[in-house]
Amino acid sequence: MAFHVGTALLLTLLSLAAATEAASTSNVITGSGHTVGFGELKEEWRGEIVHLSWSPRAFLLKGFLSDEECDHIVEKAKPRMVKSSVVDNQTGKSVDSEIRTSTGMWFAKGEDEIISRIEKRVAQVTMIPLENHEGLQVLHYHDGQKYEPHFDYFHDPVNAAPEHGGQRVVTVLMYLTTVEEGGETVLPHADQKVSGEGWSECAQRGLAVKPVKGDALMFYSLKPDGSNDPASLHGSCPTLKGDKWSATKWIHVGPIGGR
Repeated sequence: MAFHVGTALLLTLLSLAAATEAASTSNVITGSGHTVGFGELKEEWRGEIVHLSWSPRAFLLKGFLSDEECDHIVEKAKPRMVKSSVVDNQTGKSVDSEIRTSTGMWFAKGEDEIISRIEKRVAQVTMIPLENHEGLQVLHYHDGQKYEPHFDYFHDPVNAAPEHGGQRVVTVLMYLTTVEEGGETVLPHADQKVSGEGWSECAQRGLAVKPVKGDALMFYSLKPDGSNDPASLHGSCPTLKGDKWSATKWIHVGPIGGR
């Protein structure tokens, strides 16, 4: 179901308010009081938002990035790519794991004008200020590389601590290339499931989104009451033909420091 961006933003705001209020009852998060105003945007994004699922809450933002923005991120990231890691559930530290076989890198917030513009656009659509955002992470998958189903919310007490912004509430996953075969983002516990031809075996396990250059998938890791949402389990299916490049914004319930 597609609907006007204004309706989607209202739903997002109401959901965020509920999640943030619930999360803050146990973790009081105080910030600097400074927020990045949406008025700094040169122009507002007024694309189409397609509702995909209510469990988890997931939406497709069609044409969220321009081709030029996608190409800029890929070319700027290429020289800095390293093997991807995962967060250890006990220590909160980054460790190597065979469940994630991509390469990746991080951009600093506002690293250049184009990245800053994209970050402000994400803030506008999610209605969450930039001080709650982690930096932009770029990932590259090819030749069967994948990321097994996982959660974006933290299981360790370190990363979810109030001084680190508390729990992750929403993810915006932006596709920088169109993949010929495979590479879908799959949500195996979602209340919807794909059907028909054109999906990889992995994607048919649940709700799936094909990587299309410029599109973005926005989904919530927390329920409206602020609790973790097990339905937000998701993974990157093996990229069978072509290259998959993506850029991810993880956003917290409160302001964070050095990420």
